[in-house]
Amino acid sequence: MTLALEMFAVAPATGKANLSHLQQSLLAGKSRWLYAAAEAGLSAVPTIAITRAAWDGLQDERREGGDRLRTHWVATLFRLVGRDGRPPPLVVRTSAERHSKGLMPARIGIPAPATESESVDPSRPLARAIAAAFESYGSDASLWQGTEKSTTRDGQIVIVQAVAEGRIAQFLTRDGATGALGPVGFKGARPPEGAARFVRPLDAAAGQALACTVALGALGPVLLSARGAASTPAADLEAAVDRVSGKVWTEAEAVAHTDPARLSLLLHPRLRSAEEREPLATGLGVSPGAASGIIVFTPDDAARMKARGRHCILVVTETGPADIQGMKAATGILTARGGMTSHAAVIARIIGRPCVAGVRSLDVDITNLTCRIGERTFRAGDRITIDGTDGAVYPDALPLTQPHIGGAIGKLLGWSDASRDIDVRANAETIEAVSTALSFGAQGIGLARSEHMLLSEERLVALRRLILSEDEDDRKAALTGLVDYQTGDYSSIFSAMQGKPVCVRLFDPPLHEFLPRSDEDIDETAASLGLAPRALRQRLERIEEVNPMLGHRGVRLAITYPEILQMQMQALLAGVREASRQQEEPVILEVMVPFVSTVSEVLFIREKVFAQLNAADIPQSAREKFQFGTMIELPRAALRAGEIAQAVDFFSFGTNDLTQTTYGISRDDAPAFLAAYQRTGLYEIDPFVSLDEKGVGELIELAIERGKRANPNLKIGICGEHAGDPASLRFFAGLDVDYVSCSPYRVPVARLTLAQSRTP
Repeated sequence: MTLALEMFAVAPATGKANLSHLQQSLLAGKSRWLYAAAEAGLSAVPTIAITRAAWDGLQDERREGGDRLRTHWVATLFRLVGRDGRPPPLVVRTSAERHSKGLMPARIGIPAPATESESVDPSRPLARAIAAAFESYGSDASLWQGTEKSTTRDGQIVIVQAVAEGRIAQFLTRDGATGALGPVGFKGARPPEGAARFVRPLDAAAGQALACTVALGALGPVLLSARGAASTPAADLEAAVDRVSGKVWTEAEAVAHTDPARLSLLLHPRLRSAEEREPLATGLGVSPGAASGIIVFTPDDAARMKARGRHCILVVTETGPADIQGMKAATGILTARGGMTSHAAVIARIIGRPCVAGVRSLDVDITNLTCRIGERTFRAGDRITIDGTDGAVYPDALPLTQPHIGGAIGKLLGWSDASRDIDVRANAETIEAVSTALSFGAQGIGLARSEHMLLSEERLVALRRLILSEDEDDRKAALTGLVDYQTGDYSSIFSAMQGKPVCVRLFDPPLHEFLPRSDEDIDETAASLGLAPRALRQRLERIEEVNPMLGHRGVRLAITYPEILQMQMQALLAGVREASRQQEEPVILEVMVPFVSTVSEVLFIREKVFAQLNAADIPQSAREKFQFGTMIELPRAALRAGEIAQAVDFFSFGTNDLTQTTYGISRDDAPAFLAAYQRTGLYEIDPFVSLDEKGVGELIELAIERGKRANPNLKIGICGEHAGDPASLRFFAGLDVDYVSCSPYRVPVARLTLAQSRTP
């Protein structure tokens, strides 16, 4: 395309624009909607467009004394002249894909250039306004994202219009809160008369809500400008379904136009008017949604508040496995430490609680039951509000809006499933989380963390007895109790899943997470074990580790504590038997070994698991469906995937730990310095939020290729937190993956993103 063709009429004063395909591809923002209105036969103010490349070409030519491009530019300007032949006063506007406060406001009432040379002279009003409009774009490429050349700096568009006569009015093409088709009056005003005829053509062309500006002349409204208007995620969803009903979009187009990241916001409460308040502090929004309530500092206090029917925010330095019951009781969670994959973040997403983590200005004084947030001190019983979407913390209880979805989300996700060939499972191990996952369309459980079932007070006592007691009878009693507890859990989950697969990860965390820490807790545990507190402290010192997350955990626990593996398998198989008696569908159990680095570890555990499986009295149908696999979360396991694949039925990539061990970064400590890395450009992304495709992603690709080559029937899953991140999911969609597994509240996001990744 020559530069002359990059100056053209969008809505000429007379006749049709007759744009080529390439010229149409340059249109962005206002120019696109004005062209759509004119093509639909609607009244649009005479408008021409010019790209930055063409404008720069005009300036180069002016300095060199040429006139070829200028002649075409003047001819284009004459497309703004009506039948009366009089050049009108002019308006200059930017025309970016997205509105930005940094863009130049419209320059109105510019006199038409008197000579050809004046039309390109930056010292004269028209050329000066055009140059200022291009300058206002700056270097932010996001302002002009569109298609083809309009994604480049040279493709930036400025429009020049004739001044329209009449009163200026505005309206919206759709209601920003409900998604209903307009016209809707601007800021509560009535929409201008005659606006209705613009609504459907513009909505069809834009595929989004628009804020339109019109001039109300003697012959009715004339469109001057249109830009994208703010709308809620729920409104966008309702509008998408409405466009399908009106045959504006196909079902596949509705799926393609829906933002997966905004979809998750539909599932949680939101702040009604946060923009009017200044946050006390800001951390990481690690689990979406907003919550307000009174401050509590201990899980026990959270449980007491829930029992009284009161909303509370659990405020702690950090959470651990023993805190889960209190986290469930709380309305929201606020922590001083941790990142996107910290304990608090992962559990909050599973149980659907808003959570803000890594608030560096939060200091908790548990002794005096106070905390300092930013410059203010709060006591137990004071009220705060947190926003787990953007990480803001506010004083007092702010008003919230509850999600209202209707049937639109179900329709959209149903359409997305038609174009998706990767299954979506959920990370869940409680019947509540399983029910939530199923309600969001999960096709199985891809990660049931068995240790999370052991965190109620009575179960934790039995687990500590199993770990700490040196009396064999004591250990057997604890083992029996834990088997009884978990049998019921597994049976309930298998029954709820009704023949869908359930992948259970064997015990993974280091034991220190489940052992007493405070003096009070140590004294209570010692009394329950019949030990002297001093003896228990000595026992705890013997098993204390310097770096437990790279120490005695995962498969290493099953090898050194065979009774833990025995307990888990007994409970699982007993759960299979119990569920099988209650349902016709076969129970599909998958057992997964975590944190392996060698095939010898896998073979050792496989022998133990199958010995118990073969000795168990379970239905043949369940026996035939049983699968044994391993997590790939260490670089060595990824490199030796060919060996390991021959000993298993499936791989599941634990991307949280694989990222941690590949980078050599503690995911819990990373927030302290990752923000600085991103600010300075050393890291483009937080690798614990979106997968590092070049490093961790290459390891995953390599492991899949080697594993499939050694075992063509190998099933591949992804079960880290990246399985709920849209950017990471698009990467996984390009691999030979059978399923992803994410937190229950992220299941809809994964379903939609994977469908978009497969849409041609």
